Amino acid sequence: MSAKAPNRARWLPSQWPADAAGRKNMALLVQLRWIAIAGQIATILIVHHGMGIRLPLLPMLVVPCIAIAMNLGSLMVLRGRTDISHAELFLALLFDVIALTTLLYLSGGATNPFVSLYLVQVALGAMLLHRWSAWGIVTVSSLCAAGLGFAYRPLNLSDALEGRLFDLHIVGTWICFTMIAVLLVLFMTRINQNLQVREAYLARLRQQAAEEEHIVRMGLLASGAAHELGTPLAQLAVVLGDWRHMPEINRHPALVEEVGEMETAVKRCKAILSGILMSAGEARGEAPEVTNVRDFIDIIARDWRGANPGMALRCDFGPHDYPRIVADPVIRQAVTNLLDNAREAGATYINMMVSRDSQWLHIAVRDNGPGFSDDMLADVGKPYRSSKGKQGGGLGLFLVVNVVRKLGGRVDASNGTEGGAMILLRLPLATLALEETGFGD
Repeated sequence: MSAKAPNRARWLPSQWPADAAGRKNMALLVQLRWIAIAGQIATILIVHHGMGIRLPLLPMLVVPCIAIAMNLGSLMVLRGRTDISHAELFLALLFDVIALTTLLYLSGGATNPFVSLYLVQVALGAMLLHRWSAWGIVTVSSLCAAGLGFAYRPLNLSDALEGRLFDLHIVGTWICFTMIAVLLVLFMTRINQNLQVREAYLARLRQQAAEEEHIVRMGLLASGAAHELGTPLAQLAVVLGDWRHMPEINRHPALVEEVGEMETAVKRCKAILSGILMSAGEARGEAPEVTNVRDFIDIIARDWRGANPGMALRCDFGPHDYPRIVADPVIRQAVTNLLDNAREAGATYINMMVSRDSQWLHIAVRDNGPGFSDDMLADVGKPYRSSKGKQGGGLGLFLVVNVVRKLGGRVDASNGTEGGAMILLRLPLATLALEETGFGD
């Protein structure tokens, strides 16, 4: 293997877990609360012991202790949860408003310059909560701030600070403004990143839904076409059967050979249509075929070689024991599409490599063609993105990606270090296999 990593595009299963913005935002609130707790304790001790302003020390220190317990409980919840509800975020912000109100009540009420810290809670509510909840935080904060103008415990100033309350208020206001600015920039930036991640995830879901709707429309069209083509193919088969018994044709060996070739072509068309109907769940009287991985791949390779004589196709199997699987015609068609794409792209040699691990069946199709351009790697798997320059091209790999994704698998596309392209299908053995899939089975 070369140390140089090839260019690669990847599609993951449709069951991607969302990077839960609610959980991340709760974690940010916990971090903000830790900062608030440290700031509250430091401010209380500095004001009480350093500035000589006598505060009700014990009641005021109880508030950050309760906040510490709240944070520890929140961390325990975050460890066992993948998402946090909107109501939980609302209650967390409401707790912070009540804690701030309690501290302000014990330290001068509305005369305390730190009353402006309510704006941090309001800003966080506007970013994190739904409209009614954000207005709820605004209402509670406004009522608490108004109440502190009437009910509060006045500051007990020392003799040295008597008459300097306005100067202290100015200094406190500047400190509070700086704290609010720093906290808003720091945490709003991170919260906005969380929201952007969520929006990107939702955009991927919308794109996937649009692609799946496209697949449904194509499937309905293919199923209808298969039904309509069945009748003329049956008529052709009857006519060719009659021709085979006509004396005028039997006297000419060349005509007999051509009739045989036409019968073979009609049988292949009927087999393709049967596969389409079976994939759509419309085949009648046919039980799913059970086989092993080696036979399944060998049959696909044999049929493809028969339809593409002169094209070199090699199959390599890893030294593993392979389980029995259901020979799903959808997977057969997906692999056939990859082989067809390689041939149409200009490859003269194709190597199909099969291996497995404890969870996945790997099917890689590698060719010696021109490979993918960087633009193609970025768009591989999207409809009508093709390197072959044909009208309506690019659907083959699009179908492959969506089929594998529906099965819970993954598709990787890359360029080889020595040229050529490689498509790797990773299919979950838990979906395909009929038996235990651990190594050694």
